[in-house]
Amino acid sequence: MVMNTVLSVMAYNYPTQKLSVYLSDDGGSDLTFYAMLEASKFAKIWLPFCRKFKVEPRSPQAYFHTPPLDHHHHQWQSIKKSYEEMKHRIETATELGQISEEIRREHKGFHEWDSVSSRRDHQTILQILIDGRDCEVVDIEGQPLPTLVYLAREKRPQFHHNFKAGAMNALIRVSSRISNGKIILNVDCDMYSNNSDAVRDALCFFMDEEQSHNVAYVQYPQSFCNPTKNDIYSNNLSVIQEVELAGIDSSGGPLYIGTGCFHRRDTLCGKKYSQGCNKPDWKSCANDTKIEESREVLEDTCKILASCTYEENTLWGKETGLMYGCLVEDVFTGFRIQCRGWRSINFNPERKAFVGLAPTTLLESLVQHKRWSEGHLQIFLSKYCPYIYGCKKIPLKQQLGYSLYSFWTVNCFATLYYISVPSLCLLRGIALFPKISSIWIVPFAYAFFANRAYSLGEFLWVGGTIKGWWHDQRMWVFKRTTSYLFGFTDNILRLLGFSKSAFVITAKVAEEDVSRRFEQEVMEFGVSSPMFTILATLALLNLFSFIGGLKRVVLDMQNEVLDLFATQIILCGLVVLINLPVYQGLFFRKDLGKMPSSVTYRSIVFALLACTIAAY
Repeated sequence: MVMNTVLSVMAYNYPTQKLSVYLSDDGGSDLTFYAMLEASKFAKIWLPFCRKFKVEPRSPQAYFHTPPLDHHHHQWQSIKKSYEEMKHRIETATELGQISEEIRREHKGFHEWDSVSSRRDHQTILQILIDGRDCEVVDIEGQPLPTLVYLAREKRPQFHHNFKAGAMNALIRVSSRISNGKIILNVDCDMYSNNSDAVRDALCFFMDEEQSHNVAYVQYPQSFCNPTKNDIYSNNLSVIQEVELAGIDSSGGPLYIGTGCFHRRDTLCGKKYSQGCNKPDWKSCANDTKIEESREVLEDTCKILASCTYEENTLWGKETGLMYGCLVEDVFTGFRIQCRGWRSINFNPERKAFVGLAPTTLLESLVQHKRWSEGHLQIFLSKYCPYIYGCKKIPLKQQLGYSLYSFWTVNCFATLYYISVPSLCLLRGIALFPKISSIWIVPFAYAFFANRAYSLGEFLWVGGTIKGWWHDQRMWVFKRTTSYLFGFTDNILRLLGFSKSAFVITAKVAEEDVSRRFEQEVMEFGVSSPMFTILATLALLNLFSFIGGLKRVVLDMQNEVLDLFATQIILCGLVVLINLPVYQGLFFRKDLGKMPSSVTYRSIVFALLACTIAAY
């Protein structure tokens, strides 16, 4: 997937001599370097093929999943054969877990791994695989190739590497020395380019003579190639991307979401907006200046820029580059940029610019949302709270836009209340709502049906299905009762000085089985997790309460119970319907994606204990 992403951005419909592609390999793997070396060779035939036949998308893996057109069937077969051979060589090396001596002799870069002790303890490894300055480095049609650079920044146990933000900052510094392009695109390794004109489209916003002077970055939506028709895990976040981010765009610009984003280099490096002094001279781009050093000298001089000690006593991670100290360093960085006076652009064209792989298991999705929600609340509780730090720096509407996500975690309390308390009170015989025959039930009914109708209409408007909306409602319940709860708890523990709670994610089942169930829209459990224990306990609690409520109705001869508890029974019944996949995973499924027995036993005990306490 990584090499397909590299090849897709190398093949942009843009002058190749003005393109430079950098890969940050935080794993420091010689296998990744070998794969990139193979991709650099394949690019010599792939780029001309893309130009000649206007290929879309320009990720080979994605493109070859579509049937060839008649007018270039022969070339299609030839290129596909070359791609499959490259893919086979990479997969063979990966299966062996090492690079053969014969291959290692092909490139001097492999010698860098002779002194590597581990992936967490190694020197900077930097190799310019394709030097775009070299007029002799061309494709099979004699056209120049984009610069291609491999970087594994230095890692030492005694230095904190600051995760993705640290890797991005190392890339920013290294690229400033090698190519120094005024526009930087950052994209996750699994998000390939789906539109070869995305660069040109983004540049339109930066080069607009009337309105581009204060544009810091252009953010494309995060899209996926693998969600099912009804999106069982609600990975597309369609309403957020089509409605919410579009709304925030009119209030100063969207959040920076960490991938698929074109930045001005100077704003990413800490430049403040000053009216009348921010119009770049695009005709004298810095990367048009020829660097005289040889490739070897340039590699050696750039290595210090990616060393562990380079950032000591500097503003990197504080005022310059991506910000450190936050789980959502991308959102934090975008917020700081906007507070310097810049605005951003949300651009959502009909053809998606970048496409990647969505989580294929429930746990992956929940853990991802835990990190997002925890990071947003972390910003809100820090000195960089949008209402405090952003006061008079960004519009109030934009502050409210950030708050929409900052308060994700606190939704857990209201949801937990409505999922558990009415059900337990039903067992106890305590009515929480007016009688169904009372006029006072109207406000409750109106609030419920109006909210659900609006939600459904909104979801259908952005292209969803009714079943997809139901899955979306289920995932919001699951996220609020697990991801957001843990995200809130971890923030409080951090503020109190306690160590952050950790959740160990065990190995997933076989990839083929997971993919098959995902395509069939069968919910994947498969591993033991505290999140699943909570979901199963709440599901069983509502099932027991629903049965208890129906028992009350059946035994009541005067129909008073139904009149009094109808609302709670309906609410409890809806929760039961929401949790049907959980019941299937607990009791009926036999595949590897079922709920683990340990989770089943714990949840039954916890649910029975809660119901017993409530009833007696």
